[in-house]
Amino acid sequence: MNAFLTALLLQAGYNTALVSIGAAVLGASAGAIGTFVLLRKRSLVSDAISHATLPGLGLAFIVMASLTGDGRWIAGLMIGAAASAGLGLILVEWIGRRTRLTEDAAIGAVLSVFFGFGIVLLTVIQSLETGRQAGISSYLVGSTAGMLRSEAETIAVAALLSGAAIFMLRRPFTLVCFDQEYAAVRGISVRATDLAMMGLLLAITVIGLKVAGLVLIVALTIIPPVAARFWTDRPEPMVLIAAALGAVAAYLGAVISSLDRGLPTGALIVLVAFVLFLASMLLSPRRGLLASALKRLAFQTEVHKRQGLIALARGEAIYDAFTLRVLKRKGFIRADGVATLAGRGAAAEVMRDEARWSLYRKLFPDEAANAPHHGVTPIAETLPADIVAELDRRLVPHEVAS
Repeated sequence: MNAFLTALLLQAGYNTALVSIGAAVLGASAGAIGTFVLLRKRSLVSDAISHATLPGLGLAFIVMASLTGDGRWIAGLMIGAAASAGLGLILVEWIGRRTRLTEDAAIGAVLSVFFGFGIVLLTVIQSLETGRQAGISSYLVGSTAGMLRSEAETIAVAALLSGAAIFMLRRPFTLVCFDQEYAAVRGISVRATDLAMMGLLLAITVIGLKVAGLVLIVALTIIPPVAARFWTDRPEPMVLIAAALGAVAAYLGAVISSLDRGLPTGALIVLVAFVLFLASMLLSPRRGLLASALKRLAFQTEVHKRQGLIALARGEAIYDAFTLRVLKRKGFIRADGVATLAGRGAAAEVMRDEARWSLYRKLFPDEAANAPHHGVTPIAETLPADIVAELDRRLVPHEVAS
């Protein structure tokens, strides 16, 4: 626990602190661009891009190892991975545009072929006698243990620049995601915007290879935006929330992985992100499971209360135990089931409200069909005050009493 708190508070050494901060910046950028990709309904493209980086990574390593004897220069590996991922992205788009295959089929084809070729290259790399190939497989699942300061700085700066580009392009991204026809009318090139979006997604994927790994970096661009969707309906707050969740997941994952050299950073980041997703799904006040359960319980309580009051007004016996508990808790009936003064008043008001709704449906059948009334909403909370007053004026005493 002491080691965890030390790393969490950036007291575990300069290199560990730099890696953790760089991972947080990467997570924020991944969550932000992932939000736009999710809204554009192209989340699976990130999976194709991440797996398509592997052959470029392998080829770059082999080339650098044969030329310099050291194939682990991170900038060269990123360039190779970016070139390979870019080719995979072009192939996905070309297959979808030139053939009858759907985009998901094109993604599956490109993903499997590129990843298979990459695995073959990794096997070749392991048999090389030069190039410092030890640890190259860490790019599959991510590992920050033993990361050089120069590598951490490269990742942090590249992630920061990508985040700045996402911020500057947020408005055209939002317009294209929701209404590409309107965006075109406003003079925004939909194709260029899509390419910029995919380019930034590619950049984040390549940058995150060392931290999260090419197999799991896709989760960092999907899980935070999906979790953010539970908290808001608006795109700009969703981007901010997704960026925050991505930063927290990446930071905590990097901190935990720094505690032991054998801990895979990418897997830990994904696990932390999944915990944040579960918390959002359960606790969000808008769409969370807990909030939904409370809303259903509140609605059920209102239904039982209204039906119980109607039964009291009509002098009918109440047998439902839940209804009796609701009426007792509200103070509408005594322990022996006899209506209190407050209960008789509430029952009379409910009957008056029922009469109002009945008259409203007779006078305005079309409007009544679209009125947000579910059998429990008082008419005064749904209709304008002048219409309610007109209904009260037209009601006769025996209609209210019945």
